[in-house]
Amino acid sequence: MTMYSGTSLDPDQERRYAELFQQLDLNKDGRVDISELRTGLAACGLHRREAEEIVLESDINHDGLLDFDEFSQYLRAHEKRLRIMFHSLDHNNDGQIDVGEIQHSLHKLGVEVTMEQASRILQSMDRDGTMTIDWNEWRDHFLFNPFHNMQEIAHYWKHSHMFDIGEQLTVPDEFSEQERKSGLVWRQLVAGAMAGAVSRTGTAPLDRLKVFLQVHGATSRGINLWTGLRGMVHEGGVFSLWRGNGINVLKIAPESAIKFMAYEQIKWLIRGSKEGGNLRVQERFIAGSLAGATAQTIIYPMEVLKTRLTLRKTGQYSGMADCARQILKTEGVKAFYRGYLPNTMGIIPYAGIDLAVYETLKNAWLQRYCVESADPGVLVLLGCGTISSTCGQLASYPLALIRTRMQAQAISEDKPKLTMVGQFKYIISHEGVLGLYRGITPNFLKVIPAVSISYVVYEHMKKVLGVGY
Repeated sequence: MTMYSGTSLDPDQERRYAELFQQLDLNKDGRVDISELRTGLAACGLHRREAEEIVLESDINHDGLLDFDEFSQYLRAHEKRLRIMFHSLDHNNDGQIDVGEIQHSLHKLGVEVTMEQASRILQSMDRDGTMTIDWNEWRDHFLFNPFHNMQEIAHYWKHSHMFDIGEQLTVPDEFSEQERKSGLVWRQLVAGAMAGAVSRTGTAPLDRLKVFLQVHGATSRGINLWTGLRGMVHEGGVFSLWRGNGINVLKIAPESAIKFMAYEQIKWLIRGSKEGGNLRVQERFIAGSLAGATAQTIIYPMEVLKTRLTLRKTGQYSGMADCARQILKTEGVKAFYRGYLPNTMGIIPYAGIDLAVYETLKNAWLQRYCVESADPGVLVLLGCGTISSTCGQLASYPLALIRTRMQAQAISEDKPKLTMVGQFKYIISHEGVLGLYRGITPNFLKVIPAVSISYVVYEHMKKVLGVGY
C-alpha cells in the first residue's frame, strides 16, 4: 500500500478526494474513524462490511483511523482498479458501456443474464438517463465498493438484481457452473430454508387461525382475530397456537431441494441443444412453475398432514406418524392427495402475479430513484415483496381455501366428500362470494412479519454461510 506514498495527485483528484473526506469526517478532527465511515457509506446504501474492508486495506499505520493521505492513497489505488475493469467492459473503446457490453462481459464470466436483466444493471448506474455508462458514472458508483476484479462485481450484480423476496421463491436463482461446484447452491438453499423455518414459526398462530376460519366456514361467523386466538388457547393452551408448525417447517428443506433440482432439469429440457443459451423471462417462469408443481406433487402428503395437525383437537393425534397412520387406516392413500387439483391450479396465478408485480415495482423504483446504489435497500424490497405477495394471494386465495377444505374433509364425517367444483358451488350458495375469502384477514396480517423475518434471517444466514457479497 505504501507504493503511492508521496505521489502527488492531480488538482481534480485532490479536490474530489478533499470534498469526500470532509463529508465523511463528521467531527472535523482531520481523521475518519470506522463509525464515521459506516455512517457515510450507509447513506450510499452500502453495508458495514464495506467500511471495515476499506479501513483494513487503507490504514497504513494501523491506528484504526484514516488521515487524508491514507484516504487519498486508497481511492487512487481503487480508481486504477476500476479503470482497468471499465476498459475490460468497454469492448468498442468508445468510452461508454452499453447493455450489450454488460451482457457480453457477464457471459464471458459464466453468468448468463437476459437483455432485461442487463438493462436493470445499467439503469442502476445511469444517472443521466442515456442508457450508457461513462467513466465518471462507473467510478462514482463503485468508489466505495471495495471490489478488486470483474468476477466480484459480476457476483454482486447477479445476486443484487435477481433476488425474489416473496414468501416463496417462485423462480429459483440462476447459478453458474463454478458456483454449483463450490457448494454455493446448497448454502443458498440452506439460508432460504432457515429463513422460512423462522418466518413460519413466528407467524404460526396467524396461520392456524387462517386454516381454522377457512375450514369451519359459516360456523366461524362472528369469530374475529382476538376471539379466534383466545378460543384456541382456551381449548389447548398457549402452545396449541403452534399446532401443525412442526411439519410445516419440516417440509421446507425437501420442497426447496426438489424445486431447485426439478427447475434445473426442466430448464435444460426447454433450452435443449442451445448450448450456453439463456432462458427468456417467460421460459424461466414456465420452468419455475413446473418445478413448483413437481415439488408440490412429491411433498403434498405433508401438506395434508399439516392441515390435519393444525386443526386437531387436544389428544386427537400423538404426533405426525400417528396422524399419518390414522389417515391411511381409515381413509386410504387417496386421502393424502385430497385438494391436489386446486392446489396445483393455484400455483400459476400466485406465481405469475407475484413475480410480475414484484419485478414491475422494483424496476420502477430503480429507474426513478436509484442513483447512488444498485441495491434498492431493505425497505424497498420488503415493500415490493409485500405488495406482490398480497396481489398473488388475492388471485389464488379461493383455490387455496377450497384446497384446505378438501384436505380437512375427513374431520367432518357427517358431511359428504365434495369435489373441487362441489366445494365451490357449496361455498357460493351457503356463504356467498365472500365465503371464498374467509380467513384472508389473518393471512394478510402475517404477510409483512413473514416477509420481514424471512429477509432478515436470509441475509444473516447468507453472511454466516459465506453466500454472496
